[in-house]
Amino acid sequence: MKTIKFLGIFLLVAFSAKINAQEVIQTNFLDQSAKYDFSKIWVRDSISDLYVENENENKKIKTPEPIGFIGDNYQRFYIHWISVVKDMENPNEYFAYGKTRVKNNLCAFQGKIKITSAQFGKESDNPKFKGGSIVVDIVFFEDQNLISSGTIKGKMKTDFVLDIKGNMFYDSVNFVADGFSNNTFEGIWTSYKTKVTKKCNWGDFRIPSCGDLDIGAGEFSVNDKYLKSGWETYRLAYGGSNNSDSYKIANRKESEKWWK
Repeated sequence: MKTIKFLGIFLLVAFSAKINAQEVIQTNFLDQSAKYDFSKIWVRDSISDLYVENENENKKIKTPEPIGFIGDNYQRFYIHWISVVKDMENPNEYFAYGKTRVKNNLCAFQGKIKITSAQFGKESDNPKFKGGSIVVDIVFFEDQNLISSGTIKGKMKTDFVLDIKGNMFYDSVNFVADGFSNNTFEGIWTSYKTKVTKKCNWGDFRIPSCGDLDIGAGEFSVNDKYLKSGWETYRLAYGGSNNSDSYKIANRKESEKWWK
């Protein structure tokens, strides 16, 4: 009986130690991530090219619009972040405002972004920077006054780097590498009216968990079978001849600021 009692006490102490260690780790990353304003990683005019061979060129890359899909037929989904503001009372939370688009249906949305986990100090391919990443919970509410609107809930992973002074940048160190992506979101859209749910994912440059929609090796490339799901102009603008009339029309279409 003494042995059983001792074993029970030992397991209880070990379990408590594990819980306490997890609480310390969580407190540490929350304390560290609270020091930074990640809104500039999500809303920005341009990205600094931090690829090691270009580190002295101060090259800027035009901010990409996220590419995404909704539903089982991989219908193209557009999202544009208009404003993200840090909640000063809860420094690991942010208020977000923007617009979504599916076909010709535009919806304004607002909601919250909450940091739930983080990593700091990872080795980077550029020795001038240390890498890091955060995972956030997203809850967005589209305008309820519109017919085809709903909620978007899910998780997004954002990669960043810090320089020696602690300045934070969008992680573009491996921008030229095959499969590069950032701000990758996986979630569910739920209709206010019908309660129907649809898978809804997006990302910068690549889309996570997109099945056979993306058949590209080095970069995002749309499978022919889904072109009719809103991807025709994307294919023409990013995979066609730069001298063709169809390319010029598609390029103008892809460059439209549809959220204004």
